[in-house]
Amino acid sequence: MKTKPVHYFLLILFAVITLMSSCKDIMEPSLNKRTVTLEAPRNQFQSSSYTVNFWWDEVEDALTYRLQVVTPNFTNIGSLVLDTMVKSNKFTFNLKPGNYEWHLLAQNGSSQTSYSFPRNFTILTTSISGQSVQLTSPANNFLTNQSAIILQWGNLYGATKYHLEIDTNSFVNENTLVYDQSIPGQQINFTFPKDQIYQWRIRAENDTAKSQWSSINAVTYDHTPPAQVVSTSPLNNQQISSPAAMQWNAAPSASRYKLYAFKGDSTTIYNSSFPVFVNTNSYSFSLGTIGERIYWKITAVDAAGNEGRASILKSFVLK
Repeated sequence: MKTKPVHYFLLILFAVITLMSSCKDIMEPSLNKRTVTLEAPRNQFQSSSYTVNFWWDEVEDALTYRLQVVTPNFTNIGSLVLDTMVKSNKFTFNLKPGNYEWHLLAQNGSSQTSYSFPRNFTILTTSISGQSVQLTSPANNFLTNQSAIILQWGNLYGATKYHLEIDTNSFVNENTLVYDQSIPGQQINFTFPKDQIYQWRIRAENDTAKSQWSSINAVTYDHTPPAQVVSTSPLNNQQISSPAAMQWNAAPSASRYKLYAFKGDSTTIYNSSFPVFVNTNSYSFSLGTIGERIYWKITAVDAAGNEGRASILKSFVLK
């Protein structure tokens, strides 16, 4: 009998913890009284590298961070150099030589911290030979089903042109590159010749020097649709009770499926919910009335967004 109060206390404690956790899920925590701690670059930092790696401590419950960089400082702003939203606690950006200050705030959907105390740093003038270009778009491991793409990269102070290389074998043999040209700007329209994984990199150049190669970003071009899906249940013209269990065979390259449902005329979409995307190879259809005929078909959609041929249009009658 003496153990009951302890038992009840533990139950109440568990309920309170569960309630607090549930409230946190429902009510977003406020960031108004929290602070952001900047790590790098430190105050009065000087560097001959035009690539600046901004780094700060993560703030609990923050979803994004707003990073601002000005020149020469926030007291006497000459220009706003950077104003961007960042999801992680690190950001890399290329700057030209000069004096800068940066600060940061953390935010979520309903609140934000104050801006951190600003830090100043200096970028020194030097040759581009020790620098590298930052690739901006598309991101590494980008997947697309569009044959035409825009490749973009950041500006590097002192560069007069940019050397772009595109390959499918990680630049092992530079004599067999897919693309190898110098261009004056910071972007180019490129058309993929066929389905494949491509790598691209950039080097800045001027009349006297060449920069280091940038990092290598990969892009996968895939415009081949998945195979046709075969629907298995219900059988065509079958009478079936609601909810109707729709099933089909899995397609090897599918990442999801697109289910189409039609009214009895076989052409009118059943309602605005259709077509609906399904992550498995089954769907429970709980709409309709007894005696109603439903037509349906299914397609496979791969990770690149390619949609395969639809299954044979079939129908079932609700009983």
